[in-house]
Amino acid sequence: MRTIGTTEWTVLRVLRDRAAGLCLAAVVISGFGSSALWLACGVWVKDLTGSDGLAALCLLAMWAPALAGPLLGTLADRVRRRPLLVGANLLLAAVLPVLLAVGSPGRVWLLYAVLLLYGATGVVEDAAGSALVASAVSPALLGDFNGLRTAATEGMKLVAPLAGAGLYAAYGGGSVALLDAVTFVLAAVLYARLRLREEKPARPARTWWEQTADGARRLWAHPRLRPLVLAGGATMLCAGLNGALVYAVVDALGHAPAYAGVLYAVQGTGSIAAGLLSGAGLRVLGGRRFVVYGIALTAAGVAVRAVPHDPAALAGSAAIGAGLPCVLIAVFTTVQRETPAELVGRVAATAHTLVFVPNVVGLAAGAGLVEAVDQRALLLLLGIGLLVTAAALAHSPASAERTAAGSPSDADPT
Repeated sequence: MRTIGTTEWTVLRVLRDRAAGLCLAAVVISGFGSSALWLACGVWVKDLTGSDGLAALCLLAMWAPALAGPLLGTLADRVRRRPLLVGANLLLAAVLPVLLAVGSPGRVWLLYAVLLLYGATGVVEDAAGSALVASAVSPALLGDFNGLRTAATEGMKLVAPLAGAGLYAAYGGGSVALLDAVTFVLAAVLYARLRLREEKPARPARTWWEQTADGARRLWAHPRLRPLVLAGGATMLCAGLNGALVYAVVDALGHAPAYAGVLYAVQGTGSIAAGLLSGAGLRVLGGRRFVVYGIALTAAGVAVRAVPHDPAALAGSAAIGAGLPCVLIAVFTTVQRETPAELVGRVAATAHTLVFVPNVVGLAAGAGLVEAVDQRALLLLLGIGLLVTAAALAHSPASAERTAAGSPSDADPT
């Protein structure tokens, strides 16, 4: 009961903070539109071309700009963050209606072009948003904010794709694009309402490339951030491999492919629970131990999926859903806390690239391995690999936490 009460209190603390509430609402609203569009685009291309490969390219187009994350994220440190977020959301709102012209296979290229811009703008938004939140939200609330953001985002993922699919079936892909455009307009309005005084950054004395390198060096040299980010990347690589095996798991259970939706729903429920509890967990355990426990929980969930029984598969999905957010929330909260304000954009973008690009690599590798390797053996190996990652992080030099110059404790100041 005490934990539940603490969770309720921290949620209320975040929502009562005006800046935190506006930032959270903007992220959730725009995330709803993005989740709806993500599913609709693949179906749209499949309907127009009949090609599974071309449909899969939609996801690649949205993720490809993440490879340039450090370079794109530097923009968030060269200009004021609030106007940048307002402008980025309005840019996407203005561009998305172009998709109304996509009505034949010959115009599918237009969809890919918009998705590339969408992905690049999303990278800039993530960097600017991380930097803005780090300056607008109290450090004592950062863990709670990031946890609540994760819970809300995962909740939207359970609803938005269904809404997008229904809208697509009734009115076509253009209607989903317009819905997404409206969500970006609303997000821009919310960011514009933030009462935040930002000093205009001084004219950079260094080139864009040099500033990007400064962010990468800061991350790599930091004795607390580097092991967390590397552990996060290794975890997401394994998570990508595991994700590619979901239909093999469903097949082993003797169900139709649609049963994967049940597993995803259970995983999403676990993520919501983890997001709501993560603020308190970070205060009690600290960033590194919270990541270690999250990776260990994910390892257990992945390994349990090797058992071809429904209860095991459902329990494994719930464990994965709870474990992965613990890793991501702790990593990015620590980045926000440990990085000077003028560097947060590019350091956060670099961390984002190092953590999430391995997930895409894992998905691609898993798609190639699923037909060649027994899925039960691969799931057990992935579970072992995750446990090794957790053990390596747990036994990283304790002195690293004390030698980070000027670094606060992982736990909140309160």
